Amino acid sequence: MLVKTGIPTEEQVRQVSPSQERLAAGPVAVIECFQEIPCNPCWEACAKGAILGMDDMNNIPKLNFDKCNGCGTCAMKCPGLAIFIIDSSYSPTEAVVRLPYEFYPLPEADEEVIGLNRAGEKLGKFKVIKVQKGGIHNKTALIWVAVPNQLAFELRNIQIERVVNVG
Repeated sequence: MLVKTGIPTEEQVRQVSPSQERLAAGPVAVIECFQEIPCNPCWEACAKGAILGMDDMNNIPKLNFDKCNGCGTCAMKCPGLAIFIIDSSYSPTEAVVRLPYEFYPLPEADEEVIGLNRAGEKLGKFKVIKVQKGGIHNKTALIWVAVPNQLAFELRNIQIERVVNVG
């Protein structure tokens, strides 16, 4: 399905997902990179060594969930925007999903945005908790969005509703 639709199957997502116990322990990366391409910035960026060594830069990155502290550096370096940070320990009913985001304008903390799934379908309105900018040499931001726990593995992008005057 991925090659035809650009959307991974539930099985593909399950294969790269941490256990429920690991999710409950705090923030952790989820790498939804499913195709072998010459790319390894995530591996180079991980100071914890949580992204396993890549013998060939065409390898699909694999994550040691127990070494990952959910810092998000890998997500900000991934040119495919294929890494998300999920924090199921945020509250008993909500998780925080950190989404890589490269559009302008950036949303603002406390703003409500429309959450989108992998197919671009609307999941509902959710609150932005924080906007983490990538810095002068990295224009990828991480948008921290609070969602009901059951949507943590569904939310993969956002849409901003506010009207922006240009000019």
